[in-house]
Amino acid sequence: MPDSAVLDPTERAAPVSLLPAAAAEAAGTAGPRRRARVSRAALAKAFRQSAGVAALFAMWELAPRIGLVDSVFLPPLSEVLKAGGALLGNGQLVEHLQASLLRAGAGFVLAVLAGVPLGLAIAWFPRVADSANPVLELFRNTAPLALLPVFVLVLGIGETSKITLLFYSGIFPVVLNTIAGARSADPLLVKAARSLGFGHMQTFVKVVLPGAVPAVFTGVRQAAASCVLVLVAAEMIGARAGLGYLITAAQSSFAIPDMYVGILTIALVGLTLNAVLVALERRASRWREQG
Repeated sequence: MPDSAVLDPTERAAPVSLLPAAAAEAAGTAGPRRRARVSRAALAKAFRQSAGVAALFAMWELAPRIGLVDSVFLPPLSEVLKAGGALLGNGQLVEHLQASLLRAGAGFVLAVLAGVPLGLAIAWFPRVADSANPVLELFRNTAPLALLPVFVLVLGIGETSKITLLFYSGIFPVVLNTIAGARSADPLLVKAARSLGFGHMQTFVKVVLPGAVPAVFTGVRQAAASCVLVLVAAEMIGARAGLGYLITAAQSSFAIPDMYVGILTIALVGLTLNAVLVALERRASRWREQG
């Protein structure tokens, strides 16, 4: 019998047993390398995104100081930040921010709670669509600010008219995007659900509604942006607190740095709200990535 036939079994198995270990070692080293590449790419992307903002702020600081613009009407960014620190220290900025968040939050939440079910009903039930479409087409082309005098005359100058205006500005993006998302359901999936014995409502809940989630969140984000934009105008009439009131009062009293503090605060509110909604959308759509 050849010598190779009487080798110790452990000696013959050794090369084979090394393969999983080598594969595991390679996988173990590939994971950190991949994570490192992803981290470097994320850092590079964050740097590119922040470079434009940093350049804008640098121009804002330098332009008034070197005489490109009048520092009376556009003070340097450092002076605006100093004024913001003063307003934050005496509590005025917090008071105005709380008032604006309550108004915008109330109008936004009401728009989402009413707009999503209405959009789904219009998209899925033809009779509801026949009744709602004419009214929807009539009012969606009417600018919210054009109706501000109407809301003030009918509802007064209190909180009701302001929240109603914000609700009106936010509901149409939610409704329209929800309709588009529900109607874009894959017909093959709908037919497959019907062939499996799903009823009308089961098909809607199991197939149409999950597929409409991205479009619904798009409408929600547009509604949030619309509410923040209209908020300033809503707080210019009859308000005694709020970021819109802060901007108007500072402009009328020629406290220009305070005016820019209000503008920057509104911008930060919009950015923060959009980031929160994007995170919620990713969480709600995680099943797509898993699938």
